[in-house]
Amino acid sequence: MSATEFMRRRAVDVRLGGRYSLANRIDAKGRRREFACRTSRVSPFQMMIAVPVVGRVGERVISYFGEFGQLDGWVTDTVAGGFLLDLAVSKAKREKLADTLNWLDKQQRNPDARDARTQSRIVPHSTLVFADGTTSGCFVIDMSASGAAVSADMQPAVGTPLAVGAAVGRVVRHFREGFAVRFVNAQDENRLEELIVRS
Repeated sequence: MSATEFMRRRAVDVRLGGRYSLANRIDAKGRRREFACRTSRVSPFQMMIAVPVVGRVGERVISYFGEFGQLDGWVTDTVAGGFLLDLAVSKAKREKLADTLNWLDKQQRNPDARDARTQSRIVPHSTLVFADGTTSGCFVIDMSASGAAVSADMQPAVGTPLAVGAAVGRVVRHFREGFAVRFVNAQDENRLEELIVRS
């Protein structure tokens, strides 16, 4: 099934952060690299995921979301900044996923009972700009006036100067799915997304 067809099928539009690994991406120690990701649409059979590194059609994916647990599958279609994942789960896991999706859908539709986890700020893809002028795409996990957490197909050394979009800073630490950048100057919260998205 294509991503376009999936968008017309019955599913829940839900934005949940998680992590994933691709079968063909390994680190220097031979372990699967993990990247941050975010769902945009989920059914008990498939999910659309926004990612920093897009896998190839047919590539195996292992993903983990706090609300769903581990979900394995294969890339069946790709879109700019994401892919469609065909879920390979047991019948019991699929039923549990369907129940969770029903609950999340009800929470989103009921303004009096909304869960804060489903209402987090949607943070965009961006561009990393390095001191030598080279650029690389990245996925912004979180951002604030003082810095951003990003996931990318690279992990610059701590201390590396760079810009996330137009917000200049330095890499201050690494974590499993990416790295943190502290901005040189505190950014205006009202213009933050505009600065981060700018390439």
